[in-house]
Amino acid sequence: MSIIQDWPEPIVRVQSLSESNLRAIPNRYVKPLSQRPNINSHNKHNPHTTTTIPIIDLGGLYTDDITLQAKTLDEISKACRESGFFQVVNHGMSTQLMDQAKATWKEFFHLPMELKNMHANSPKTYEGYGSRLGVEKGAILDWSDYYFLHYQPSSLKDYTKWPSLPLHCRDIIEDYCKEMVKLCESLMKILSRNLGLEEDMLQNAFGGKEESGGCLRVNYYPKCPQPELALGLSPHSDPGGLTILLPDEQVAALQVRGSDDAWITVELAPHAFIVNIGDQIQMLSNSIYKSVEHRVIVNPANERLSLAFFYNPKGDVPIEPLKELETVDSPALYLSTTFDRYRQFIRTQGPRSKCQIEELKSPR
Repeated sequence: MSIIQDWPEPIVRVQSLSESNLRAIPNRYVKPLSQRPNINSHNKHNPHTTTTIPIIDLGGLYTDDITLQAKTLDEISKACRESGFFQVVNHGMSTQLMDQAKATWKEFFHLPMELKNMHANSPKTYEGYGSRLGVEKGAILDWSDYYFLHYQPSSLKDYTKWPSLPLHCRDIIEDYCKEMVKLCESLMKILSRNLGLEEDMLQNAFGGKEESGGCLRVNYYPKCPQPELALGLSPHSDPGGLTILLPDEQVAALQVRGSDDAWITVELAPHAFIVNIGDQIQMLSNSIYKSVEHRVIVNPANERLSLAFFYNPKGDVPIEPLKELETVDSPALYLSTTFDRYRQFIRTQGPRSKCQIEELKSPR
């Protein structure tokens, strides 16, 4: 598996473009007609364009009320099988830490460009400050910058790849990621139980707690003068296992592809996390759980920031449908792969809908 060492052309920071007050966006960011968002239909009075994905109170799992426990497990199961997305409240993280993490990263993205560029990334590991996904020369790009870092396993965690400013940011990132791992580990148990499996089975399929991957991607979407032509993030399903998103509550921008193929803007609950199933869990569950396509639209008046925590299998563990979930009527739907191999696709091609997981379908 060849690893690309450098970007195919000079990197342009989208934030710099946005702050130069240009009236028209460069052609590099103009999506083909078929991919452009229908911004005009995006209003709260049209039920076809906004939806509240299920809001699940995780407090129901830690109560003596057995009926409430069962109801909560059932709500999670239904969301994983149908939409692949749900919001969680009473998730265990303090609202103070959530707000602090967002404020710290907002401060980072407003540092002078030369300080941010000290952390410029390359496609070799993607760690650091970046402005593109994929290495195809001349590709149409997304209207966003980001910061990507590894939290676990410890063999991949490298503080020198984390920002050093603003002050105390590494402590805040550390605290935030530690809480994220706790939440992911408890959700993995629930997802396992809801499949009728032993509660540690999915976690073991990831390579165990110590070896499972945890990484953070902070997305920064600057104001865009022509939001009807661009996307903050192109349609894709997440290549990893589980994603926990801390969205920007001020600006609704995440869109999920509905069952009728229409793009639906997600309405956000205060201080909730958005949880979504990634491709690795879709494969392990033999497609019982759904990894659903989503994208991000941009805004002419407001910048936006979100924190996506990805919980992934160890890179070299074989990922294939769990034998316990295969039956005569439901044979294995996917060929075996590894996350390292799988992730290389989005890192070289960029976000491409769901074409990668489709390629791994077993020949019939």
